[in-house]
Amino acid sequence: MKVHVITLGCKVNQYESQAMLQQLLHAGFSPSMGESADVVLINSCTVTATSDHKVRQTLHRARRQNPGAVIVLTGCMPQAFPEEAEALTEADVILGNSNRGSLLPDILTYLSTHQRIVDIVPHERKGSFEPMQIEDFQERTRAFIKIQDGCNRFCSYCIIPYARGRVRSKPLEDLERELRLLGERGFREVVLTGINLSAYGQELDLHLCDAVEAACRTPGIERVRLGSLEPEQLSQPVIQRLAAQKKLCPQFHLSLQSGCDATLRRMNRHYDTAEYREIVRNLRAAFPNAAITTDIMVGFAGETEQEFSESLAFAKEIGFAKVHVFAYSRRPGTAAYSAPDQLTKEIKDRRSKAMIEVTLGTMREFFQRQVGQTAGVLFERECAPGVYEGYTENYTPVTVSSEQPLHAQILPVRITSAGRDGCTGALLSH
Repeated sequence: MKVHVITLGCKVNQYESQAMLQQLLHAGFSPSMGESADVVLINSCTVTATSDHKVRQTLHRARRQNPGAVIVLTGCMPQAFPEEAEALTEADVILGNSNRGSLLPDILTYLSTHQRIVDIVPHERKGSFEPMQIEDFQERTRAFIKIQDGCNRFCSYCIIPYARGRVRSKPLEDLERELRLLGERGFREVVLTGINLSAYGQELDLHLCDAVEAACRTPGIERVRLGSLEPEQLSQPVIQRLAAQKKLCPQFHLSLQSGCDATLRRMNRHYDTAEYREIVRNLRAAFPNAAITTDIMVGFAGETEQEFSESLAFAKEIGFAKVHVFAYSRRPGTAAYSAPDQLTKEIKDRRSKAMIEVTLGTMREFFQRQVGQTAGVLFERECAPGVYEGYTENYTPVTVSSEQPLHAQILPVRITSAGRDGCTGALLSH
């Protein structure tokens, strides 16, 4: 039977989709290569109301394109909003995040009975990390490795603690085993990911640095990258410990959300702009030419024009290499859902446009500073005949011309020019 997997959302979801696909392939399924599928697996995101809309759209399209297939809906949306998920009748099997081991049995049961299955199990308060390992990452040059799940922070706008449960971490020996396998399979770069990655190991008497060090000492793996980080965990001793790992890429995605202290307090974020600024300063001192990237929310409940102006100015001051700008989306079940002074869509759209304009400017300034640098580029795809695109250690996108195929190679490149969306370079002799 042919299976097609559709992933919505974050790098953690991408990892979990690969693990679920692998589970089905081991059971005798085969991947759909463009043809109609017998099973369509939709791994959902629910971080915003827009995410839920995409889930519904994806579900409708999957049913229309595969009318006879078993449609499986899993991921964060069913876990956080089980009643809403159950109402999506185009899904034949509905699973949450806490019992993905039931995926294969539930599909087989549906195939034999044709009775709809809704199998959403609440998270346990002190649950353990779900055993999950990947052996490959389909059609990719880098592998994502999920090392942490859950979040204890309860930011006032965020539904994720309800979708993902409390903090749980992959045991170090399991991580080391998975890293060795990926290194043997030829992956040159791994990305350590989690829902609250900075919290890795807190219940195991471990630290994120332990995971980074394990990845950096794995034979075959040449580059190690970190997913999104909560900034306040990056104390100076932690930064110095990370800086000792030469394989660690100097790109840090530090979740900001707002550059205004009053807004950060209403969001229940655990830092202020002074602390954030100091962390960025320390990272740049320890990692020359580091890329600092982030997420910024606009239009949070009660955000005044003055508060937005402060956030805009802070984003410009930090000089981010890349920013994901998004408007606040009310989520039932969160503290901010019933907060006063909710803003209109028009205000959110205007502020999004202004923030995007500023942060695109800082991104292009960052690209310009890369000109003249020599960097190793991991080439990922041929974007035009004889033109290959890849990423430097600090995740600058670079294109080069080459008569020889470059896919999956890390090669030295001299960056010669900067454009709107990345840089151009020339291969050096190797």
